[in-house]
Amino acid sequence: MEINLVRKNDKFNFEAKNEVGQLVELDANPAIGGEGKGFRPMEMLLVGLGGCSGIDMVNVLTKQKEPLQDIKINIKATRKDDETPAIFDVIDIHFDLTGELNTQKVERALALTFDKYCSVSNILGRTATINFTYKIQNT
Repeated sequence: MEINLVRKNDKFNFEAKNEVGQLVELDANPAIGGEGKGFRPMEMLLVGLGGCSGIDMVNVLTKQKEPLQDIKINIKATRKDDETPAIFDVIDIHFDLTGELNTQKVERALALTFDKYCSVSNILGRTATINFTYKIQNT
């Protein structure tokens, strides 16, 4: 895995490119001069958590032959602003699931996702408390 970043202006705006050429822009917090031209680095960590856990949830539910029709993920996090570095202390992640899903299988998928499969969760969980909730919307 390789990521390359290029500074795009004389401030804090960077463009990151992965090995296959996909791009994402990053910028700093406006409090230090960021211009809102991209995700802030700590936001990218939350994007990674959402993507990783979402992919794992879809994968596990598919293997369980659960009829998942849609998944939406909301993440809210707080940081230890009185410390440097200001790392996350609590991360709340909520899954809105659509489909005629078995509650026990959803809970098993969540447990496998956060206890075993999601690498990002396992990394962030070493310094932050990660809480997960879900809601099933039957169709």
